[in-house]
Amino acid sequence: MATRRMFSREITESDAFCEMPLSSQALYFHLGMVADDDGVVNSVKRIARSIGANEDDLRILAARKFIIPFESGVIVIKHWRINNYIRGDRKRDSKYEEVMARLTVQDNGSYSLCGQLCLDVQADDQALFGMPDTCQSHVSQMPDKCQHRLGKDRIGEDRETLSGKPDFSEQIGDIVGYLNAKTGKTFRTSTKNTVKLINARLKEGYSVDDFKKVIDTKVAQWARDPKFSAYLQPSTLFAPSHFENYLNEVTVAVGRGAGKYAKYD
Repeated sequence: MATRRMFSREITESDAFCEMPLSSQALYFHLGMVADDDGVVNSVKRIARSIGANEDDLRILAARKFIIPFESGVIVIKHWRINNYIRGDRKRDSKYEEVMARLTVQDNGSYSLCGQLCLDVQADDQALFGMPDTCQSHVSQMPDKCQHRLGKDRIGEDRETLSGKPDFSEQIGDIVGYLNAKTGKTFRTSTKNTVKLINARLKEGYSVDDFKKVIDTKVAQWARDPKFSAYLQPSTLFAPSHFENYLNEVTVAVGRGAGKYAKYD
């Protein structure tokens, strides 16, 4: 087994990566260091505990598609082959043959599940590291070697149909990760009130960019004033009575004072 591990700047300097909480970023690097030569890690929770990370960080990594989780608890680092090149005479094939058999390598070198549906239906906390029955039965019916892979459009359709309602888990991870990065706080994607508020706004037709605009606007206004910084949280920012008003605000610096702003509706 090779002892050196590498990380591509294409991955670790991307906006999607840098907008995650620092704990999620650190966990990604540690998982990369302990993965086998095919990018498989079987001690995910132990690694997370050892560096002070938690399952929310794993959920964020999965939602941002930096890892591919399996029902056994094993994960695969999606961009492993982009990060690492291991010579054939030094590489040891992963002992997790069943896991590798369910992966396909894309043209850019990243892994994807055969029939990506199996990952995408893992919307809630219980499903992330233990697939629901509907997902298991779907995988068992797939042809060998993934001869009939699902396209991206089909994935979106099945993702909503199987659960009976829209799955916003990826958007929630993106929004909460962005909020954490901007505020330096650690809000969790599993908090019921946060999920409820974001789901409600997304169902109303607001986009992830709308959430980011609200976050940017209020951070710029409140971050320098301790009495307002306490309001930089989902229950305030994403509340139905506030969100649209915040979204319509445009703040510009006025005069020389960094804390002085004019408001235009």
